[in-house]
Amino acid sequence: MLKQIKQGLVFGVLAAGSLAFLPTASAQAETAIATFAGGCFWCMEPPFDKLDGVISTTSGYIGGHKDNPNYKEVSAGITGHTEAVQIVYDPAKINYQTLLDVFWVNIDPFAVNRQFCDTGSQYRSGIFTHSAEQLKLAKASKQQVGQTLEQKIATEITPATKFYPAEDYHQDYYLNNPIRYTFYRHNCGRDKRLEQVWGDKYSKN
Repeated sequence: MLKQIKQGLVFGVLAAGSLAFLPTASAQAETAIATFAGGCFWCMEPPFDKLDGVISTTSGYIGGHKDNPNYKEVSAGITGHTEAVQIVYDPAKINYQTLLDVFWVNIDPFAVNRQFCDTGSQYRSGIFTHSAEQLKLAKASKQQVGQTLEQKIATEITPATKFYPAEDYHQDYYLNNPIRYTFYRHNCGRDKRLEQVWGDKYSKN
């Protein structure tokens, strides 16, 4: 009996010690996801990557009807997907409204089924919401943008469907291929158009 009591005390101490090393609910990092489409996904990563509180950005495809689409299929416009960027962020450091504000000034909200030099539904702009709160904020921000710019906004707002990460060579393209990225961005007229639409609100990335 004494041996059992001692074993029980030992296991109790070990269990308590183990619990001391387990992260508490408050200590565990909580993250959230935001998904935006704004034309070429290469160009949508930089403005979010530089924000404090953004953990990662991933280029990919969303909103289509085919499983596991590849770039050739999406760019041909045969899968219904649009190029998008999915953002993992820390809501304790940055809120969804701030992400929306950054999103708007990096797209042409008037363009239908295109963004800058890229044409087709695969380059349509969109906000893909992951919760009722995101949907509420997205709709309110779209209404505000329309009132501010005094023009109809073409950007779609829809519940997020399955997101498929793009091929590895598309990820961090602006970092891995800076010369090609800069050449593409300039020739596509992205910055020029953004300055026309947003003026001082747009800060070149």
